[in-house]
Amino acid sequence: MSDTLLFHKTFAHPTSDEWVVFVHGAGGSSSIWFKQIKAYKQHFNLLLIDLRGHGKSNQLLKELMSNRYTFKSVTLDILKVLDHLKIRSAHFVGMSLGTIIVRNLAELATDRVKSMVLGGAVTRLNTRSQVLVKLGNLCKHILPYMWLYSLFAYIVMPQRTQKESRHLFIREAKKLCQKEFKRWFILTAEVNPLMRYFKDREIPIPTLYLMGERDYMFIQPVKEMVAAHRKSQLLEIADCGHVCNVERPEEFNQHSIAFIQQQIDSPTA
Repeated sequence: MSDTLLFHKTFAHPTSDEWVVFVHGAGGSSSIWFKQIKAYKQHFNLLLIDLRGHGKSNQLLKELMSNRYTFKSVTLDILKVLDHLKIRSAHFVGMSLGTIIVRNLAELATDRVKSMVLGGAVTRLNTRSQVLVKLGNLCKHILPYMWLYSLFAYIVMPQRTQKESRHLFIREAKKLCQKEFKRWFILTAEVNPLMRYFKDREIPIPTLYLMGERDYMFIQPVKEMVAAHRKSQLLEIADCGHVCNVERPEEFNQHSIAFIQQQIDSPTA
């Protein structure tokens, strides 16, 4: 079964027992965390994962390729890596669509998740993003997927300050094949029903939402989610868009590491 494991990379800490698992979004890869590794590895053991079809996992899982992807199957891939590495429980840091996977993992295996940091979190697709997805669905067999992905990247990350994030995501997306892109694209239909369920059902895991204040497509639904959940808090990063770990790495690292440390120092808080 080891040949079906996702590509993953670990950084061991000399004394800490705490693990932090990083989960990237659709079209990205574990390389999006390059501005986090140095700061995080001073405190914790790190696990970086490439989701199926992404980064260095794109040649793996051939037997799964014919199946339709679901958030559940993509989430179980991660649990399999945790089991393989004998990581009983960890803190999770997700970005963009990866935040849904982290939240789903907390649903499927609550005891494995100590805390969640959800950056650029997707908690609902608003009308604009739903129109985009419908348009994408209509065009996905006609247009080259990179045109679609580039268009999406510009709509989600329009500001000049988001140029680096945009280029990073477009570069990583080029490594996806057209079939793979379609499988992940189809997943977007699951977002709203799943997130409605998550909003109605809070789980007792400390959660920090880290959002760029200019992440105009996703920030309002996050505010609604946090208002409904006692264990959640929202921190907005000034002058920042969707991919806040790349645009404002110092603030992202400082706030998220402090939050995780706080959970370790007072786990019942």
